[in-house]
Amino acid sequence: METPQPNRLPRRAALAAGLAATTVGVVAGQAGAEPGAPDQQDADQSGTARTLATGRQFELASGQQRAVVTEVGGRLRSWRVRGREVLLTHGADELGDSYLGHVLLPWPNRIDHGRYTFNGVEQQTPLTEPGRDCALHGLVSWVPWVPVAQRRDRVRLAYVLHPQYGYPFTLSFQIEYALTGDGLRVTLTARNVGTAAAPFGAGYHPYVQVGSRTIDSALLTIPADTYYTVNDRLIPTGKASVAGTPLDFRTPRLLGDTKLDTAYTGLSHVDGEAVAALELPGGPRVEVWMDETHRYVQAYTDDGQNGRPNRAGITLEPMTCAPNSFNTGDGLIVLEPGQRYQGSWGLRATG
Repeated sequence: METPQPNRLPRRAALAAGLAATTVGVVAGQAGAEPGAPDQQDADQSGTARTLATGRQFELASGQQRAVVTEVGGRLRSWRVRGREVLLTHGADELGDSYLGHVLLPWPNRIDHGRYTFNGVEQQTPLTEPGRDCALHGLVSWVPWVPVAQRRDRVRLAYVLHPQYGYPFTLSFQIEYALTGDGLRVTLTARNVGTAAAPFGAGYHPYVQVGSRTIDSALLTIPADTYYTVNDRLIPTGKASVAGTPLDFRTPRLLGDTKLDTAYTGLSHVDGEAVAALELPGGPRVEVWMDETHRYVQAYTDDGQNGRPNRAGITLEPMTCAPNSFNTGDGLIVLEPGQRYQGSWGLRATG
C-alpha cells in the first residue's frame, strides 16, 4: 500500500476523527568480533552469562565505516568513519542519556500532558517527562528488537508494539541500518497489524559531532524556513518564519553560543532529500539527510547536564510530524488496518 499522507484534518478536530536481552563481551572495534553478527556473550567471574544494558550489539562494517546497533531500542550506538566516531555515544553496558541514538516510535517529541483524543476516545499515556508533564519520544526505547536479516554491512530488526494503556493499537516495525558507499542509511517500515486505525509518527535522535571540543566553532545548516514557537514546557504555540531571526540556518552559519531546542518545518527537499549539516570550516562535515516523508526536524544543542561536556554535539532529529501532533494533527499519519508507512534518512561524513 502506498505511504499514507499526513492527516490534513483541522487543528482541533484532527484526532477526534480519526523491552532476554543476551549480552556481548566484545564491544565495537575490538578484535574477535565478526562484523555483521552479534558479539559473543560476556561472562562474570563465575562464568555466568551477563546481560548488558543495551543487549546484543550488532556490528556492521563496510570499507572505512563501522557501526554498532543495539538490541535494546533498535538504536544506533556508534558510527565510525576512517576511525573517527561521528556520534556522541556511550558504552554497551550503559543506559546512555538524553536519548542518544534512539528510535522514536510511535511518536517523536512530546504529547502535551500525555493526553490526546483519537476517534472520539481520550487516551492517557505514561508521563515519561514528568518535569514538563509530557509523554516524550514514544514507547520503544527500552524494548528488545529481534534481528530478522543480517549481512556484514547491514542488519534489519523487528518489533511488534502491542496495545497498552494510552496507545491501544498494534503496529509492526522493521528498521534496517545499512552501510553504503554514501554513508549510513536507515529505513523504517511500519505496518498496522491491528483492527483499528492508529495515529503514528516517527523520529530519530542522532547526536552528531565534528571533533571539536564544542560545537560553538562549527557551521550549522538547517534547510527550513519555519520554526515552532513554544511555551515553557516546549509545547508548540504557533509557527514563525526564520527570516531575520537567530534561528535562520538556511545557509551555513557559525553556531556560536546559540542555544537550540527547536522544531523546524518548511524543509527544502532537493532531489528527494533535505540535508542538515554540521561542519568545521576546512574540517570535518557531517550531514543528516531525510527523505520527503520527513518534513520536520528538531535541533538540540545539548546544553543540558547528564555528565557530558555541554555542547559537545548537536541532535538533528528527522521527524515525520511536529511536536504534539497527536493533539494538533500537524503531520500526523493515520495508519488504517493493513496500511504501511516506509521512510528513510541517513548520515554522510567527509573531511
